[in-house]
Amino acid sequence: MADQPVRKALPGFRWEAVELLAYKAEGAAPFKDVTRQRLFASAELGCELRYFEVAAGGHSTLERHEHAHAVMILRGRGRCLVDGRVSAVGPHDLIHIPAWCWHQFRADAGEPLGFLCMVNAERDRPQLPTATDLDALKADPVVADFLGS
Repeated sequence: MADQPVRKALPGFRWEAVELLAYKAEGAAPFKDVTRQRLFASAELGCELRYFEVAAGGHSTLERHEHAHAVMILRGRGRCLVDGRVSAVGPHDLIHIPAWCWHQFRADAGEPLGFLCMVNAERDRPQLPTATDLDALKADPVVADFLGS
């Protein structure tokens, strides 16, 4: 990716020479209607910049992992769960996701939610919640409502 210094933006939140990828393998983890694009990867910087798009009414996987990451919303509106707190998010909002905290993004029903995600190039695999983890999260009624319980 370092061979092309400028990738022009294309309509529909796409970029030149950037492949539209599946978010994760089907059945690997629960999610609904998410795509990803790897916009930038640099061994020199040790990071990747990715663009995720959650279709209207869709959601990313509820997960946690050792690595922290940062997210900037580019389009749409939705809500996110980060470390037990549910927040409404919209364009240009910044979200810090600390290590080992449960997190998930959900798009509002009427529009997709698109965001940039900066993450370490080398990172651990996400962990999915156990039944005990879900029970603990759902003890908070706001989180239970967010998760659809």
